[in-house]
Amino acid sequence: MRDARDVLKSPVISEKSVGLVEENKYSFWVNPAANKIEIRAAVEKMFKVSVVELRTMSVKGKEKRVGKYVGKTSNRKKAIATLKAGDKIENFAGL
Repeated sequence: MRDARDVLKSPVISEKSVGLVEENKYSFWVNPAANKIEIRAAVEKMFKVSVVELRTMSVKGKEKRVGKYVGKTSNRKKAIATLKAGDKIENFAGL
């Protein structure tokens, strides 16, 4: 099993993810090779909370263009963890 710091890369900071915090849901960019069991264990270990539900999704990279050159950003994986009522992650946006 991977180390928790290898599984969780960073929190997702966007308008939608910050709005989900009010519903006790927290979003993270995770290692694309990690599965739900590893992600759940990493969140519970790092933040000392209980995860009730975990959803994952693969996000395709976008095509970027600089003049005549076309490139592509990396594919990523995102996880949304719903925590047990009463649990919360302090200073989520500052991670």
